[in-house]
Amino acid sequence: MSKGLKIFLGILAVFVLIGIMTFVSVKNTYNDLVRLEEETKEKWSQVQNVYQRRADLIPNLVQTVKGYAAHERETLEAVTQARASATRPEINVNAEKMLQNPQLFQQFEQAQSQLTSALSRLLVTIERYPNLKANQNFIRLQDELAGTENRIAVERRRYNQTIRNYNQKIRSFPTVMFASMLGFQQRPYFEASPEAQEAPEVDFSTSSN
Repeated sequence: MSKGLKIFLGILAVFVLIGIMTFVSVKNTYNDLVRLEEETKEKWSQVQNVYQRRADLIPNLVQTVKGYAAHERETLEAVTQARASATRPEINVNAEKMLQNPQLFQQFEQAQSQLTSALSRLLVTIERYPNLKANQNFIRLQDELAGTENRIAVERRRYNQTIRNYNQKIRSFPTVMFASMLGFQQRPYFEASPEAQEAPEVDFSTSSN
């Protein structure tokens, strides 16, 4: 075997080895990204579940309040309308569509934030009605709603933690060089909205029942 042929075969072997190592690295990275992406979808589904649980409680809550405070029509309608907006099918899509569309994610988050604000105003308004506050059905609904709100906070935090791990993987080297080519993009976080930070303004000048 000539010296030139040996050199050629040596170079070829090096390229083959590099190709194999690159393939293995890409395969492992791809599998890691798939696993992390599936985790984000699972966490998102949990977020949707607890938000849906809250939406399911609201009609009974509104009906109970109406029995004692029917003239608080504006506040009750605001809650009903906010619930309708937050449960629109076009923004309550599956995890894959939601996480691939930052604008859709933002619309969902904004609608849920508006519902949170409307509920806060309603619950503050209820302070005017001691008879309602003593109603056992209302107490049960209020407890369930409080528990659901706590669960929403927990699931949002878990979702953000999973998204952080996923986004860190996307941006890390060498993943960053080919993640986009493999179809993986960064995912949005839940963020505290300005509406959630504002205390509801309620006029207590109306006489109590």
